[in-house]
This record gives sequence, structure tokens and C-alpha cells, in this order.
Amino acid sequence: MVDFAFTEEQQLFRNAVREWCAKNLSLEKVREMDTKAEMPREIIKGLADLGLLVMTAPEEHGGTGADWITACIAAEELGYADISIAVPVFFLVESSWGFVVDRYCTEQVRDMVIRKAVKGDAFIGIATTEAGGGSDVAAFKTTAKKEGNEWVLNGEKTYISGTDEAQKMGGGYFVLARTSPPPSPKAMHKGMTGFYVPINAPGVEPMKRFEDMGRMAISTGGFLMKNVRLPDYHVIGEPENGFYVTMEGFDGARILIGAVCVGAAQRALELGMEYIKERKAFGQPIGKFEGIQFELADMWSDLEAYRSLIYRTAWMMDKRYKENRFSALEVTKYISACKLKIPRFAMQVFENVMLWFGAYGYTKECPLEMGVRGIMSYCIGAEGAVNVQRIIIGRELLGKEYIPYK
Repeated sequence: MVDFAFTEEQQLFRNAVREWCAKNLSLEKVREMDTKAEMPREIIKGLADLGLLVMTAPEEHGGTGADWITACIAAEELGYADISIAVPVFFLVESSWGFVVDRYCTEQVRDMVIRKAVKGDAFIGIATTEAGGGSDVAAFKTTAKKEGNEWVLNGEKTYISGTDEAQKMGGGYFVLARTSPPPSPKAMHKGMTGFYVPINAPGVEPMKRFEDMGRMAISTGGFLMKNVRLPDYHVIGEPENGFYVTMEGFDGARILIGAVCVGAAQRALELGMEYIKERKAFGQPIGKFEGIQFELADMWSDLEAYRSLIYRTAWMMDKRYKENRFSALEVTKYISACKLKIPRFAMQVFENVMLWFGAYGYTKECPLEMGVRGIMSYCIGAEGAVNVQRIIIGRELLGKEYIPYK
């Protein structure tokens, strides 16, 4: 028989995160952060003290060595608390991209950023997206050329999370750059290398913060790289192998996004259930009307199915890393299913519950609009557009010869 129960340690961990969130991330606090467009330093340090920052890094590198099931528990609880998803974004960027940087970086880079980020004293993020596109990673134009023991990077990265935070806290980004021409038009993913680029490195020029529609408490921006010189030890992984490291980072980010959206959808449903029990129309609570009650039943059922998908996929990731039980591509197929379906489902939950609230749901007195604005970023394409997930799933179901762009 399959045991779907969390371990006692995982349940205690969930309770600890939930208790911290209840004290520090009330809906009123989330609204304040969203309005001020700022994440207080004490929130970041609180996440660090709880062991949530880069928690996927092993203990010997400063992390807690958390498995992916535990990381998803943290993501779900943060999504439940901060439905604007700003704090969850900060968490998941560090847990996923901090994971791959730590996994493949040199000890010098680990000392420069990972051990500091774990303590909340630096920021580690992902900077792949460019002005010409985001999902087509292999077509990026940023270049890196080897000169002696240094690499010289030139290019632009945009729509990057945490650029203000990185400048304030220190730290930097995993950056993908082309280091040699692709061998053929059908192998554009080859000849790319990953680098750790400090935000304060000479030649890095941060751009103006974008005015996003949601997740206001964490910044979105970009930066130019003009002849940025980096020592050879800034290479992440093997040279020319950066595309595969990037895909591994996306896998970690995508499953955590799914867990965040499950938590946020759960909170929206609970807020809605409280309301439909109290709000009366035609002499009775509107929760008695089948048009609402049936909608609630459908959303709850779907939510439980998606929660099971998240934790089953996290279990597969853990088996892959610990026991090599599943191939990377097999796990990626399920991760793409999570990214494809769950953000769009969470968005629908928020929209439906807002309709239950009527005119009140259309005001900023109601917290649900923060969730609509935040989750939209995951529907649009943060960490991979929905049609890219469909291509990945189709590739794994039908075979590589059915990839549409080859």
C-alpha cells in the first residue's frame, strides 16, 4: 500500500511555518507590504531564522538539507499566508535557484553568496529572461568570452525578480550566456554556460524597477552587463552545459510555484466559505444555493487532486536525487503538469470566490484582489509559459521527433 501521510517531522515543520506566518504574515501585514511595495527586513530575517532560505542546500553548506516534499510544505504555507505571493516568490527563487547554484558552484561562490543567503544576508536569484523572450532559453543573446583566467560577459537581462533586494542585501544571479556558437540550428541549446554574476560587479548596470500589477512587495527589474569580468570560478557547472543546469533550476521553481498556488487557492476557498455562510440573500445564507455550493464542491475536489499531484511529484524528485529512481525527463513531465494546470486553477478559484463576494470583492478592502494580481504572473509565464509546459509534456508522451520547433 502507498502511504500518503506526512512524517511526524514534516507535520511539525508545517505547524512551525504556519505559526510563524500567523504571527508575521497576517492579511493586514500582507496588505501593508503590497501597498508600500516593500518587504521588511525583519520578514526576510524571520524566514532565515526559520530555516526557509535556500533550505534545499545541504547542512554543510549552511542550509537545512530539506527534501522537496518539505520545501513544498513551506511553499504551500507561505502561499496560504501571503496570497499576494510576494514572500513566496522570494522564498521559491532562493530555494530553487539557490539549490542549483549550490549544487554546481565552486566553494568560492558558495562562500560569496550561498552561506550568506541562507542567513538572509544576501540574495540569490535567476536572470535568464531577455528583452527578446523568456521561454526560448536557447535563443538568448548574452555572451561570455574567455580571456585568460577570466570570462567577459555582455548582454541584458530583464523581468528579473528581486533586483532591488539584491542591491540592498548584496548577492547576485545565476546568468546563462552563450560561450560558443551552436553546432546547428536544431541544437541551439548547446554552447551555453551558467555563471554567478554579483549584482555589484563592475560593468553590471541595474535598470529601473518595473511597475508590476501584482506581488508588489518584491521588485522586478533588469540589468545590463557591459564587459563584466568574472574569474573562472564563477562558472556554474561545466562550461557549455549551462542549458541543462538552467532546466534543473526551472524544475525546482515550477514545483514550488504549484505548491504556492495550492496554498493560496486553499486560503481563497476558506475566505469564501466563511463569507457564504454569513451573507444572506432571500432570507437564507447564500451557501445554501446550489449555484454556489456546487461550484465550491468542484473547486475543493480539484484542489485536493492538484495537492496530491504536487506532493507525488515532489516525492518523485526526492527519489530521483536520493535514489536515482526516476529519470530527469520523467520527473520534468510531471513538474510541467503542475506548472501548466495549478496556477490557472488558482486564478479561477480567486475569480469565482470574488464573484461570491459581489461588490465587496471588487474593492481593496477585500484581500482577494492581491491574489488575482499576484498569481497572474504565474499564468502569464513566470518560470515558463503554459504552452511551453504543453510542449514538454507532449515531447515526453510522443517522443523527441514530435517537438514542433525541430
